[in-house]
Amino acid sequence: MSPQRRAEVFLLSITVIWGSTFVITKGLLEENSPLWYTTLRFFLAALLLFLIFPRRILSTSRSAVNSGVILGLFLFIGFALQTIGLLYTTASKSAFFTGMLVVLTPIVHFAAQYFLNVRKKPLKVGNIVGVGNAAIGLYLMTSPASGGFTLGDGLTLLCALMFAFYIVYLDSVPTETDKMQLTFVMFFVCGVLGLLCAVSWENIHIQLTDEFIAALLYLTIFATVIAMAVQNRYQGDTTPTRAAVIFALEPVVAAVFAYVVREENIGTLGVIGGMIIISGLLLSELSDEIPLLNRSITERATN
Repeated sequence: MSPQRRAEVFLLSITVIWGSTFVITKGLLEENSPLWYTTLRFFLAALLLFLIFPRRILSTSRSAVNSGVILGLFLFIGFALQTIGLLYTTASKSAFFTGMLVVLTPIVHFAAQYFLNVRKKPLKVGNIVGVGNAAIGLYLMTSPASGGFTLGDGLTLLCALMFAFYIVYLDSVPTETDKMQLTFVMFFVCGVLGLLCAVSWENIHIQLTDEFIAALLYLTIFATVIAMAVQNRYQGDTTPTRAAVIFALEPVVAAVFAYVVREENIGTLGVIGGMIIISGLLLSELSDEIPLLNRSITERATN
């Protein structure tokens, strides 16, 4: 097996893992409070990183701390909104709406380049077409026939926006910053913020059943720590285009899991809307490969 093919198999594997997390988290929230669950997940992830890389973590640089605190803030808000949103929407819709971070990121990046030290990137025709497709898909998935627009849908869209801010700010982190130290700080900050919010707004409601512990370990070890390590190790062995196509399958995988495990049915309009959202994600991500879509809006407007 070639290095590229092996990398794509690993990336597809973590895409399946990420897709499974929506239905698992949805199940956990039936008996556990969202903020306490989020707190445990990120503290456990930080602990695992510390146990695996103790020397690197103990020598964490100021750059990793400064950047990690801000990234951890965006990451926590995003995960908290997504987790709370799952209380009020389906796992399928949560996955598709979270995936909209792909079309939101170029727009956030374009705006942020005037305020942050990020790489200058023009807003391309493909980005706008992708947003348009995603908006049409969103409309179909939230139509009355598909269950309407719920509080959970709104929270999940805000979650996607926070993840877009996270990705854009990550681009401004100095290249010499140790990524493992940065990740540890992010996870630890998420745990601390989760604890503060949980103590302030929630009663302790955690059912330490075998199912909860198994699910928490799966979400922490496989969906957080291992998935991150695999992505960092293998994404560079394939092209960004092929990686984008693989990652765009995550909402589809989530919808399949939700249908099989929870018998969720988003209806015909929901399926069509989901496919249109996927097309929007792909158009936005693959615009570099299509000359017409790769043109900047400014260039397009002057020709």
